[in-house]
Amino acid sequence: MENDYDINPVVDDEFSDDRFRHVSMKDIDQSSRPREKLAEYGAEKLTDAELFAILIGSGSTQKNATELMTDILSDAENNLANLNRFTIEDLMMYNGIGEAKAITIKAALELSNRRLKQNMGDLTSLTTGESIFNMMRVYIQNLTHEESWALMLNNRGKMLRKVKLSEGGRTATVVDVRILCKKAILAEASSVVLVHNHPSGSLRPSKDDDNLTRAVKNALSVLDIRLLDHVIVTDNGYYSYCEMGRI
Repeated sequence: MENDYDINPVVDDEFSDDRFRHVSMKDIDQSSRPREKLAEYGAEKLTDAELFAILIGSGSTQKNATELMTDILSDAENNLANLNRFTIEDLMMYNGIGEAKAITIKAALELSNRRLKQNMGDLTSLTTGESIFNMMRVYIQNLTHEESWALMLNNRGKMLRKVKLSEGGRTATVVDVRILCKKAILAEASSVVLVHNHPSGSLRPSKDDDNLTRAVKNALSVLDIRLLDHVIVTDNGYYSYCEMGRI
C-alpha cells in the first residue's frame, strides 16, 4: 500500500528561500572568517573591513559582513577619517546595517580617536608644524565645520593648555583676539600656536586666515608673548605659517 503522504513535501514558506537567509560569520569559508583569522594570525594581519566585520557580526542577504564593510569603506575612500564623518543615519543607508550595527561602528571609531588623543600626551614639545599637526588632527581633522584652537606653550614648547576659541560653518569661523590674549595671560604662556581646520581639504590660507595671523601676532607682542605658528589642518596634511616663513 502506497503512503498517502509525500516524503518530500514542498514547504510553502517564503522565509525558507535562500534569498531571505541572513548571512552570518558561519556562512563564510573557514579560511576567510575574520574571527578565526585574528585568533590564528593576530589582529594586525586583518584588513580594516575584516576588523569591522567582527564587530558587526553579520552582513545582509546578499553580502557577508566583510563584503559589506568593504563596500562601506570603499565609499569612504578606504580612509578611516572619512568613515568617521559618516553619521549613524549614513551607515543605516546600507542594506544590512541597522541602528545597533551603526552605533557599534561609531563606538569603535570613537575609541580609536580617544586612544590617539591619549598618546598625544607623550609629545615632549610642539615646536614644529608636524608636531602641532599630529597633536591636533585627532581633534579637528574629521570635522565638517571649522574650529579654531589656541595652544598655550611654555618657554620650552611644552603645552600648558589647549583652548577652543570658536567654531563655525564649513568655510569660516570667527576668533575674538581679546579672549585669546586673556587665555594666554591666564595660562602664563610664553608662546601661542593658532590651529584651525579646513573641511574643504584646501591647504591654501584664506585672506581671513592671513588677517587673523597678523592681528594675533600684533596683539600678543604687546604682552611679550610670541605667536609661534598658525597651522591649518586638513585630511591631506597641514600648512604652517612658520615653516613657510610667514611669521
